[in-house]
Amino acid sequence: MCSKWSSSVAQLVRSCRTLAFRLTAGYALAGLFLAFAATASLYFVLCSELDRSTDLFLADKLHVIRTMLRERPDDSDALHEEIELESAARKYEHFYVRLLDAQNRPLLMTPGMAEQLDLSKFLTASQGQPDHAVSVKGAHGRPFRVTSATAVVGSPPMGSDTIQIAIDVSQKEELLASYRFWFWTILTGTSVLFPLIGYPVARHGIRPVEGMAMTARRISSTNLRERIRAEGYPLELASLAGTFNEMLDRLEESFERISRFSADIAHDLRTPVNNIRGETEVALARARTIDEYREVLESCLEEAVRLSELISDLLFLARAESPLTHLHREAVDVSELLDDMREYYEASVVENQVSLATFPSKTPLMAELDRKLVQRAVGNLISNALAHTPPGGSIRLGANAENGSVRIDVSDTGTGIPADALPRVFDRFFRVDTSRAQASGGTGLGLAIVQSIMTLHGGKVEIESQLGQGTRVTLDMPLSKR
Repeated sequence: MCSKWSSSVAQLVRSCRTLAFRLTAGYALAGLFLAFAATASLYFVLCSELDRSTDLFLADKLHVIRTMLRERPDDSDALHEEIELESAARKYEHFYVRLLDAQNRPLLMTPGMAEQLDLSKFLTASQGQPDHAVSVKGAHGRPFRVTSATAVVGSPPMGSDTIQIAIDVSQKEELLASYRFWFWTILTGTSVLFPLIGYPVARHGIRPVEGMAMTARRISSTNLRERIRAEGYPLELASLAGTFNEMLDRLEESFERISRFSADIAHDLRTPVNNIRGETEVALARARTIDEYREVLESCLEEAVRLSELISDLLFLARAESPLTHLHREAVDVSELLDDMREYYEASVVENQVSLATFPSKTPLMAELDRKLVQRAVGNLISNALAHTPPGGSIRLGANAENGSVRIDVSDTGTGIPADALPRVFDRFFRVDTSRAQASGGTGLGLAIVQSIMTLHGGKVEIESQLGQGTRVTLDMPLSKR
């Protein structure tokens, strides 16, 4: 029994945390507040209007009696009819009038007034606010509105009398009591009705969200092609669905790149390892001379160096993508840096029978850069240009400042890159000519490293190429740290 009760409580708590419950509660509370505000406002307006109509009646009756006392003070029959007889003819809202002389002695009084009202309290209640109506309780607990005023007798004045008027407002109180009953009945009904209406509305409103959740549950690392169909959704949810789909596109692209990257890593690591293993197995298959062992060791060393360079490049790329990576910026003369790179590659240029020239800025070009990283980026571009420029070709290095940025150009007259391959040249392990890259020992990470270095500097890299005419790569970086 206790376990069932605990399960019911847990289920109730879970339902209270749902969006549908919260929306329903919001709808119900808002509806109840509006219903309460509307009915309460109508109640107070009704109270005010009822009091106003009663006060207008009392004021009108005062005006009539005052006029009679001023203009016809000797017409006792008219006063008798107005004060003693008219109220008896009314079936509802009985009123009572008493006329007192200057010594507060009764002159005329509506029959039954002494039984309905405590006249001493009447005088006390009305004296504080002459010509204004106040609420009092009668002798039998019935509610009355009473007023008192002084009236001039005769014209010219011969004296003054006091007029006291009371009107029974019990029927109006009954009307207000009935209104209060229906007021609370309506609020009780709406407190039940609003949740019953609000819950289906809330469920219908969040149905697109549930559809999005179902789609998201079907997405996994092996199933990234699911997309949310935003047709028919409200604008806010359609925008959310579009953003979610864009995120899935980026994730799918990233997973595909990671898959290709993993496959390329496996291939590029397997090749030197297999070469080392194969040559070692052949060397150990039978006794060898010292020279033969030396050749095997030299070959294994070359493969080990290639493997070490590949691992070093991969580690650099991993560190470059880390948000904790910091640049060691310093003031660098870019023209001097290009001259140093030209001297460093002078022997390789002579060996490849190409020319390497620099075209620095006419004035010293200073920039806040990480010297070693920029040297590595430029070195990778020169190495690529040497690998793809036939004998007799040329490589040019240039630098200039433009719009607060330093631009370093590395151009060659080499074989160029096909137009369909240009969008992928910065992908890791991508090679335009696979056979030639393998023969030259390239890993396909050079341009990826260049792009990572530019990203670290807050810059970008641009490439232009025409097949058979050459390639131009531009490094664009801010002159100073932003």
